[in-house]
Amino acid sequence: MKKVGIWGTGSYLPERVMTNKEFESMVDTSDEWIVTRTGIRERRVAAPEEAVSDLSAIAGARALEAAGVAPEEVDLVIVGSCTFDTYLPASACLAAEKMGARRAAAFDLETACTSFIYGCAVGAQFIATGMYRHVLVIGAEVLSKFLDYRDRNTCVLFGDGAGAALLGPVEEGGFKAFDLGADGSGGELITVPAGGSRMPASAATLEEGQHYVKMNGKEVYKFAVRVIGDASQKALDGAGWRQEEIDMLIPHQANLRIIESAAKKLGLSMEKVAVNLDRCGNMSAASIPVALDEVVRAGKVKTGDRLLMVGFGSGLTWGSMAIEWNPGQR
Repeated sequence: MKKVGIWGTGSYLPERVMTNKEFESMVDTSDEWIVTRTGIRERRVAAPEEAVSDLSAIAGARALEAAGVAPEEVDLVIVGSCTFDTYLPASACLAAEKMGARRAAAFDLETACTSFIYGCAVGAQFIATGMYRHVLVIGAEVLSKFLDYRDRNTCVLFGDGAGAALLGPVEEGGFKAFDLGADGSGGELITVPAGGSRMPASAATLEEGQHYVKMNGKEVYKFAVRVIGDASQKALDGAGWRQEEIDMLIPHQANLRIIESAAKKLGLSMEKVAVNLDRCGNMSAASIPVALDEVVRAGKVKTGDRLLMVGFGSGLTWGSMAIEWNPGQR
């Protein structure tokens, strides 16, 4: 089995910045209320004409440029999201076409906020077995188009964006361990009820607002605090690392208190934790790959560093992965 790592990363954030102040005229909330409870100060919002495939293609192209790989060399494109362009066709097919990756196989993957970690776990297997050499994994969301701006418990939380990583074989380091999990008994805690085969779109579902994100924030918070620590430790155990050997924690950006709780459980100072929640909000599947690209491009990650990424999301799902950073060791 071949060793697999990340060759290059890329990301894209829409131009429009939406601050907490804007919500004060839309719903019963305030900047202080949002910051105190979430740590979010602003988020990016996609333009009306922008969809997941558009954001994915830009982030993906930047990852390919960083890796020095041409679009024609990509063997597989995986797009993780919960806000795809359409039910048919797959957004990954559209993104691959926009990037010029016309030789690539392509499919969508939906585990909400955990999609990038699931995507890396899936993509790494294609390379490890020798079936493919270059797999592009993208996490992208346009959640702003699925929010009820009368519900302050959800509309203030989410933002739009896309992050990507090109996976390829490496001589040393690379992915050391993955931990993936799911608990469908909590499926109703984060959901978009209508639009699928359970509750097809109709005039009634539109009138009732069943096409918007619904979330039980208190229960999700309790789940996240518990599972993020457990999943992190399982990835560390799989890699054979001690907590003090982590150079950088890149967690899902859902809530600052959850992130701080994860850092405390792992014995890490916040200087070793990637945080962009205050500027980007919760970007679901894009959250981790955007944060990864930011720390890489800022020079905060060097060859040999040990990175731990961990997330949780609708499903309920969770996942973590440990990687020894080595983009130059191919």
